[in-house]
Amino acid sequence: QVQLVESGGGLVQPGGSLRLSCAASGTILSISAMGWYRQAPGKQREAVASITRGGITNYADSVKGRFTISRDNAKNTVYLQMNSLKPEDTAVYYCNAERRFGVKPDYWGQGTQVTVSS
Repeated sequence: QVQLVESGGGLVQPGGSLRLSCAASGTILSISAMGWYRQAPGKQREAVASITRGGITNYADSVKGRFTISRDNAKNTVYLQMNSLKPEDTAVYYCNAERRFGVKPDYWGQGTQVTVSS
């Protein structure tokens, strides 16, 4: 099994930056890709960014050029660097891990709150 623990959320002013971390533990070799989702009150959960085991990244159009996903394999940790933050980025951010060989369900963290407000 895999456990995901997010950290780094908080309150930041518009235009500011924040870096989220997701530390994975357990059977890491069972993971094929990891990413970040977010959910604001009254809205559906949406994919923000992802990175595969091979290093291929993908971003939602709304965050391209502002957010960067990266990983530190030695620490089994994935990061989401968020720059030029907007109030619309306010949401609970969840770490996600996709399992290899088509195994379901995915692994999920408990979420970390990001609030962008002046």
